[in-house]
Amino acid sequence: MAEVTYPKHQIGDSLVDYEEKVFEDVQAEPGEKALITFHTVAFEGSIGLVNMLQGKRLIRKGFETSILLYGPGVTLGIVRGFPKLGDEAFPGHQNFSAQLKAFMDEGGKVYACRFALQALYGHGEPSLQEGITPIAPQDVLDLVLLHRRDGAFILDTWTL
Repeated sequence: MAEVTYPKHQIGDSLVDYEEKVFEDVQAEPGEKALITFHTVAFEGSIGLVNMLQGKRLIRKGFETSILLYGPGVTLGIVRGFPKLGDEAFPGHQNFSAQLKAFMDEGGKVYACRFALQALYGHGEPSLQEGITPIAPQDVLDLVLLHRRDGAFILDTWTL
């Protein structure tokens, strides 16, 4: 039988070189924009949380950054909690709300599709987290096209 001869990993050990940066630190040119679209369900995977963090990084790099919640993505922006709204039922339960708030606090804009909010998920505009702008379903495509026209960086987030 094979014998493992390596010492057991200890708290504080590093398994990779986390200090080496391979690529230049890209910063936005004046006026550059970014858009992150979310067509993903809250709590169905990590992509929603990861790309919210990317949104904050884009703001810090100088991009005028917006988030679009459409389809199941609107579930990222609704107020939740248990037993009462705002309560954290389990650790991480409020991660999406906390990250969206932090994103908006740093100057990011968040938009949510009214059609998905009501027709798909049975919520109204009062269900949206403070600071999120509800938009008509026809505005979803136009928001993307406006960013494309402006030469923005667009990061599309999908969960299948």
